Amino acid sequence: MSKSGTRSGSTRAYIADTLALILFFTTTGVVNERFIAGMTWEQILHARLIGGVLMIPVGRPYGMWRDWMMRHAKDTRLSQMLWDSVALMSFQVPIYAAIIAFSGATGDGLLRGVAGAAVMMIVLGRPYGAFLNRVRHLFGLPPGGEKPMSLNT
Repeated sequence: MSKSGTRSGSTRAYIADTLALILFFTTTGVVNERFIAGMTWEQILHARLIGGVLMIPVGRPYGMWRDWMMRHAKDTRLSQMLWDSVALMSFQVPIYAAIIAFSGATGDGLLRGVAGAAVMMIVLGRPYGAFLNRVRHLFGLPPGGEKPMSLNT
Protein backbone atom coordinates (compact mmCIF):
# COMPACT_ATOMS: atom_id res chain seq x y z
CA MET A 1 0.00 0.00 0.00
CA SER A 2 1.29 3.48 -0.81
CA LYS A 3 2.22 5.95 1.88
CA SER A 4 -0.80 8.06 1.02
CA GLY A 5 -3.10 5.01 1.35
CA THR A 6 -1.58 4.19 4.73
CA ARG A 7 -1.96 7.77 5.90
CA SER A 8 -5.55 7.80 4.65
CA GLY A 9 -6.39 4.65 6.65
CA SER A 10 -4.76 6.07 9.77
CA THR A 11 -6.62 9.34 9.35
CA ARG A 12 -9.94 7.57 8.86
CA ALA A 13 -9.33 5.41 11.95
CA TYR A 14 -8.45 8.50 14.00
CA ILE A 15 -11.54 10.40 12.83
CA ALA A 16 -13.89 7.43 13.27
CA ASP A 17 -12.69 6.54 16.76
CA THR A 18 -12.65 10.17 17.91
CA LEU A 19 -16.07 10.99 16.46
CA ALA A 20 -17.62 7.90 18.06
CA LEU A 21 -16.15 8.78 21.46
CA ILE A 22 -17.31 12.40 21.33
CA LEU A 23 -20.86 11.61 20.19
CA PHE A 24 -21.47 8.75 22.58
CA PHE A 25 -19.88 10.13 25.72
CA THR A 26 -21.01 13.71 25.45
CA THR A 27 -24.55 12.40 25.72
CA THR A 28 -23.93 9.91 28.51
CA GLY A 29 -21.66 12.35 30.38
CA VAL A 30 -24.45 14.91 30.65
CA VAL A 31 -26.80 12.30 32.12
CA ASN A 32 -24.24 11.21 34.74
CA GLU A 33 -23.14 14.72 35.65
CA ARG A 34 -26.65 16.09 36.09
CA PHE A 35 -28.55 13.19 37.61
CA ILE A 36 -25.86 11.21 39.45
CA ALA A 37 -23.15 13.73 40.39
CA GLY A 38 -25.67 16.56 40.88
CA MET A 39 -23.57 19.08 38.97
CA THR A 40 -25.02 22.41 37.83
CA TRP A 41 -25.63 23.08 34.14
CA GLU A 42 -22.69 25.49 34.17
CA GLN A 43 -20.42 22.78 35.61
CA ILE A 44 -21.75 20.30 33.04
CA LEU A 45 -21.00 22.69 30.19
CA HIS A 46 -17.49 23.15 31.56
CA ALA A 47 -17.03 19.38 31.93
CA ARG A 48 -18.32 18.69 28.41
CA LEU A 49 -16.02 21.34 26.92
CA ILE A 50 -13.02 19.86 28.74
CA GLY A 51 -14.21 16.38 27.84
CA GLY A 52 -14.57 17.28 24.17
CA VAL A 53 -11.06 18.71 24.05
CA LEU A 54 -9.62 15.67 25.85
CA MET A 55 -11.51 13.21 23.65
CA ILE A 56 -9.70 14.49 20.57
CA PRO A 57 -6.29 13.09 21.56
CA VAL A 58 -7.65 9.99 23.38
CA GLY A 59 -10.27 8.78 20.87
CA ARG A 60 -7.87 6.77 18.75
CA PRO A 61 -5.67 5.51 21.62
CA TYR A 62 -8.83 4.23 23.31
CA GLY A 63 -9.90 2.56 20.06
CA MET A 64 -6.53 0.82 19.89
CA TRP A 65 -6.74 -0.12 23.60
CA ARG A 66 -10.20 -1.58 23.05
CA ASP A 67 -9.03 -3.52 19.98
CA TRP A 68 -6.21 -5.03 22.02
CA MET A 69 -8.52 -5.90 24.92
CA MET A 70 -11.15 -7.39 22.60
CA ARG A 71 -8.61 -9.84 21.21
CA HIS A 72 -8.95 -11.58 24.60
CA ALA A 73 -12.71 -11.97 24.16
CA LYS A 74 -14.18 -15.25 23.05
CA ASP A 75 -16.97 -15.41 20.47
CA THR A 76 -19.64 -15.54 23.18
CA ARG A 77 -21.82 -12.53 23.88
CA LEU A 78 -20.94 -12.63 27.59
CA SER A 79 -17.20 -12.61 26.91
CA GLN A 80 -17.52 -9.69 24.49
CA MET A 81 -19.67 -7.74 26.97
CA LEU A 82 -17.13 -8.37 29.73
CA TRP A 83 -14.07 -7.34 27.70
CA ASP A 84 -15.77 -4.28 26.21
CA SER A 85 -16.73 -3.16 29.74
CA VAL A 86 -13.27 -3.82 31.19
CA ALA A 87 -11.63 -1.92 28.33
CA LEU A 88 -13.92 1.07 28.72
CA MET A 89 -13.76 1.25 32.50
CA SER A 90 -9.99 0.83 32.76
CA PHE A 91 -9.28 3.54 30.20
CA GLN A 92 -12.03 6.11 30.62
CA VAL A 93 -12.86 6.27 34.36
CA PRO A 94 -9.54 7.84 35.41
CA ILE A 95 -9.84 10.44 32.64
CA TYR A 96 -13.46 11.15 33.58
CA ALA A 97 -12.57 11.59 37.26
CA ALA A 98 -10.05 14.27 36.31
CA ILE A 99 -12.55 16.02 34.03
CA ILE A 100 -15.28 16.39 36.63
CA ALA A 101 -12.79 17.30 39.38
CA PHE A 102 -11.40 20.13 37.24
CA SER A 103 -14.99 21.17 36.49
CA GLY A 104 -15.91 21.71 40.11
CA ALA A 105 -17.12 18.38 41.46
CA THR A 106 -15.74 17.86 44.97
CA GLY A 107 -16.12 15.53 47.93
CA ASP A 108 -19.22 13.40 47.86
CA GLY A 109 -20.28 14.69 44.43
CA LEU A 110 -16.90 13.73 42.97
CA LEU A 111 -17.11 10.25 44.50
CA ARG A 112 -20.70 9.77 43.27
CA GLY A 113 -19.71 11.02 39.82
CA VAL A 114 -16.75 8.63 39.56
CA ALA A 115 -18.77 5.72 40.95
CA GLY A 116 -21.61 6.57 38.55
CA ALA A 117 -19.15 6.71 35.67
CA ALA A 118 -17.70 3.32 36.64
CA VAL A 119 -21.17 1.77 36.67
CA MET A 120 -22.01 3.50 33.39
CA MET A 121 -18.81 2.19 31.77
CA ILE A 122 -19.67 -1.35 32.85
CA VAL A 123 -23.21 -1.01 31.48
CA LEU A 124 -22.22 0.97 28.38
CA GLY A 125 -19.10 -1.01 27.46
CA ARG A 126 -20.76 -3.25 24.91
CA PRO A 127 -23.22 -0.67 23.52
CA TYR A 128 -20.31 1.71 22.98
CA GLY A 129 -18.22 -1.06 21.41
CA ALA A 130 -21.06 -1.81 18.98
CA PHE A 131 -21.49 1.92 18.28
CA LEU A 132 -17.75 2.28 17.66
CA ASN A 133 -17.80 -0.66 15.26
CA ARG A 134 -20.77 0.89 13.43
CA VAL A 135 -18.98 4.23 13.06
CA ARG A 136 -15.87 2.42 11.86
CA HIS A 137 -17.99 0.58 9.29
CA LEU A 138 -19.32 3.93 8.01
CA PHE A 139 -15.68 4.97 7.49
CA GLY A 140 -14.89 1.74 5.64
CA LEU A 141 -12.88 0.29 8.52
CA PRO A 142 -13.00 -3.18 10.07
CA PRO A 143 -14.55 -3.65 13.51
CA GLY A 144 -12.19 -3.72 16.46
CA GLY A 145 -10.86 -6.85 18.07
CA GLU A 146 -11.61 -9.01 15.05
CA LYS A 147 -9.09 -7.62 12.62
CA PRO A 148 -6.28 -5.71 14.32
CA MET A 149 -6.10 -2.04 13.51
CA SER A 150 -3.07 0.10 14.11
CA LEU A 151 -1.73 3.47 13.13
CA ASN A 152 0.16 1.69 10.34
CA THR A 153 -2.81 0.12 8.58
